[in-house]
Amino acid sequence: MADLDFNKLNGLVPAIIQDARTKNVLMLGFMNEEAYDKTVKTGKVTFFSRTKNRLWTKGEESGHFLNVVSMQVDCDRDTLLVLVNPVGPTCHKGTDTCFGTSNDAGVEFLHYLQEFIIKRHDEMPEGSYTTSLFKKGVNRMAQKVGEEAVETVIEATNGTDDRLIYEASDLIYHLIVLLTSKGHRIEELAEELAKRHKE
Repeated sequence: MADLDFNKLNGLVPAIIQDARTKNVLMLGFMNEEAYDKTVKTGKVTFFSRTKNRLWTKGEESGHFLNVVSMQVDCDRDTLLVLVNPVGPTCHKGTDTCFGTSNDAGVEFLHYLQEFIIKRHDEMPEGSYTTSLFKKGVNRMAQKVGEEAVETVIEATNGTDDRLIYEASDLIYHLIVLLTSKGHRIEELAEELAKRHKE
C-alpha cells in the first residue's frame, strides 16, 4: 500500500477501524506513514496521536489490542479501512466502540460463518465436525438439515424458547454447510429474499 496519499492531511490518513467478524465500526484514528508501517510490521493497529504527538499502539497500556485482519485503501488513496479482531473493548471509556454502541454480532455473523465453512471445505482439517459432514456427502448433509428442521419445529410447538434458538441455530449451520457443498452461499438466500420483498 505504498500508494497511500499522506499529503492531503499534512502527513496523515484517517483509519476507520471495523470489526472483521461483526462488521461494526469500532473507532476512527489517524496514521502517518510511520504508524502505517508499524501496523503492517506488527499486525497491531498503531496510530499517530495528534494530542501526544507520537506513535500510539492501541492497547499498549490496556492490553486491548486491535489485531489486523486486512487493510483496504479507498478510491482516493487517502483513507484506510482496517478490519481487526479486537481484544476487549475498544474505547478508553470501557465501551465496545468509541461511539458507545455494542459490538455484538448481528446477521453479519452469517457472512463470517459462511467464510469459515468455505475455509473448512477448502482445507478439510482432520478432527473437524464440518469436515466430517463434507466427507459424508450431500445426502447426509441434506438429511442433517431435515433432522434439524424437525427438531426446530418440535421446540417451536412443544419446547422452550432457549431450545428453539439452539435448534434453529443448528438448522442454519447445517443449511450453510449444504449450500457450500453445492457451490452456493448463504448470501444468495438474502438476495433471493430481497427480490421477493415488496414494500
